Amino acid sequence: MHADPRPPRDDWDRPPWNRWSFQHIREILPTIEVWRGRGPVRQLSSAERNLDELAVSGVDGETTTLGKLLDQTYTDGFIVLHKGAIVAEHYFNGMDERTLHLSQSVAKSITGTVAGILVGRGVFDVTAPVSRYLPELQYTAWKGATLQHVLDMTTGVNFSEAYTDPYSDIGQVDVATGWKPVPPGGDPAFVWPPHMWELIIRLKDVIRSHGAEFHYRSIETDVLAFAMERATGKRLAQLVSEELWQPMGAEHNASFTVDPAGYALADGGFNATLRDYARFGQLWLEGGGGIIPPEWINTTRNGQHGRFTGRYALSLPDGAYHNQFWIEDPQDRSLIARGVFGQWIYISWKHDMVIAKLSSWPDFVDPKLEKATFAAGRVIGAYLNL
Repeated sequence: MHADPRPPRDDWDRPPWNRWSFQHIREILPTIEVWRGRGPVRQLSSAERNLDELAVSGVDGETTTLGKLLDQTYTDGFIVLHKGAIVAEHYFNGMDERTLHLSQSVAKSITGTVAGILVGRGVFDVTAPVSRYLPELQYTAWKGATLQHVLDMTTGVNFSEAYTDPYSDIGQVDVATGWKPVPPGGDPAFVWPPHMWELIIRLKDVIRSHGAEFHYRSIETDVLAFAMERATGKRLAQLVSEELWQPMGAEHNASFTVDPAGYALADGGFNATLRDYARFGQLWLEGGGGIIPPEWINTTRNGQHGRFTGRYALSLPDGAYHNQFWIEDPQDRSLIARGVFGQWIYISWKHDMVIAKLSSWPDFVDPKLEKATFAAGRVIGAYLNL
């Protein structure tokens, strides 16, 4: 870690600062609590196995050990559940079992799960136009898009996910969410969005037919969250608490970062402990535990494969995206929740296994680190089922 742990406001998520900041979000940004409630904690039994010397492929394709790979991939926390029991659990870089770690876009899968719970209760209709819940969007690029288009990121809305361009749409998200200040020395005539809702209703350009193609755009999850809030009259943090975090038996409160208008960032602002991320994955693995509708789980595992291009095809060549989750392939239909800088929850029904890995990579996206991590998950699953 850098000698001075205080990250600069405009660079807190970049190296070397992110090795510290991802575990200290509440010291950097305003947040809202996701209460775990007063109910019992779901206990996780232990069936410890030494996986550190397991042979896996390293970042450059060389044979190495899992222990060394965790070091190569800037791991902060790593846990493996097999048949519901902890077989491996490791903390690095100052993290411990009580640390809340930023999940980046794993938050999308958390939000999508609560959406599925609301669908199962009849509160939400994925076939309905999103403008049924948010009439203001009738005058934006989302006109004619359904909630299912939003869930699958197949709307035709023009939105740039260029992380390193501060003036891209996702760069404007950084300012709208309060994550970053307006870039110094920028164009004084540029009008920055003061909060997330303002950014959403500014998006007017449609570049393809709704439903035609998958294009990953974080803003879709925020549209989904605003629709959930409008449908229920509750804010997102309360919904996640009441519908998911409390009933699943989370051990610790979680949190969301909030924008200047108090909106909890659905697309990437969720923070929780390593074991609670694993409990979330285990809930999916066990068929929802009476919380997530089983039909939502089955539907989510059946996506439209063969639609990926670019970097998504590199790490998941046979993958798909559905209901805010990545699907590994059409055979095993394992689900993946993933976020930039190396956040990962892997849910494998084939191997009766959940892996959660929290990281602080130097770069937003690194295909080598990602590919090695995904491959190691498959090796672990095969080894545990020998």
